Amino acid sequence: MAKQPGKTSSGTDIQHVKRQNQQAAQGQGQFGTEFASETNAQEVRKQNQQAAKGQGQFGTEFASETNAQEVRKQNQQSQQNKK
Repeated sequence: MAKQPGKTSSGTDIQHVKRQNQQAAQGQGQFGTEFASETNAQEVRKQNQQAAKGQGQFGTEFASETNAQEVRKQNQQSQQNKK
């Protein structure tokens, strides 16, 4: 197959790819805007803050199942058993 100007050896249109890359960099690509519109940045920030405070969906669930005093007691017993 003879090489065509403006195309790669496999036949890809170089200018088309450059346009797609430019659109993607600007958030205007086929997927960029689709996913951007589905993401609520404020909600994500709120969830991150809750997670950091241990108030997230899983944070409180696991925290409520953990007895810190019991864990300390078990750790002390474990240390004593090693000696």
